Amino acid sequence: MAPLNALLAAARSGNYAVCYCESWNLESFQAVVEAAEEMRSPIIAGFNGGFLRHRSRTRPERLSYYAGLRRALTESSVPVAFLLNETDDLRQIEEGIELGFNAVMIESDYLEPGTYRELVARVVRLAHAKGVSVEAQIGRLPHGGEQSYGAGQSTDATVARAFVQETGIDALGVSVGNVHILTQGKAAIDLDCLARIHEQVDVPLVIHGGTGFPAEYARKAIALGVAKFNFGTNLKQTYLAAVRERLAHYDEPMNPHPFLGMGGPEDILTAAREAVKGKVRKLIETYTRVGDRLMTQPSRSA
Repeated sequence: MAPLNALLAAARSGNYAVCYCESWNLESFQAVVEAAEEMRSPIIAGFNGGFLRHRSRTRPERLSYYAGLRRALTESSVPVAFLLNETDDLRQIEEGIELGFNAVMIESDYLEPGTYRELVARVVRLAHAKGVSVEAQIGRLPHGGEQSYGAGQSTDATVARAFVQETGIDALGVSVGNVHILTQGKAAIDLDCLARIHEQVDVPLVIHGGTGFPAEYARKAIALGVAKFNFGTNLKQTYLAAVRERLAHYDEPMNPHPFLGMGGPEDILTAAREAVKGKVRKLIETYTRVGDRLMTQPSRSA
């Protein structure tokens, strides 16, 4: 494993970005790590804390099930950070740090600015004492899956600068036209807004909603301080498409085992893993191996 702040510092120095490719089960997690190893690329793996305790669940997931996959990262051949993403639950954050996540991203969408700033500052003190990196955000992304979510709020560069200085965070998520959970089409990115933030903020910048981010803007965004792109929606779309295609070949009373859990050519989980792996490889090509630059490899730590 490698600290998130080390991965992002190396990315800024090398003029590339690191992909955070979100997982939701074992197969997707395997796909992310294996793709990075095959590409000899740094990567950020992890899970969405907000999703794991989402109100639609009958009960919150046990974080320890997901944190248990940290062991695989200690054996990875490439630098990997382990992120607990998008959570505003202090108890979950504290548990995640104790369980071995070495980075946390604190969600702001449901908190008032003052409350959020206090939470972030508290988490930074707790996390930094244990060598854990902290990402937070200023501004609010529009939500492609919820029309009532609103148009979003662009990041104010002056507010962002003060927030970074007051909290001591390691990375800053920004809203510059990027959209959460955009299932089709591309977002309209405001590079002028991004440039203003870059002039004011000295920590690595993060683009959430990477699925809808126009790939042709990757070089420009990286030049303007973006060192991390987040992806999740397009990975789940890829996963579901592979499962749908493979499952179409199964009908009862056929033997179910080749289709689920045996790992052969008919297995829907294998098909899904390989499909996601292919997608992650393409993302690494676009955002991390920009212009086929030589990537700086930070040292790994347990």
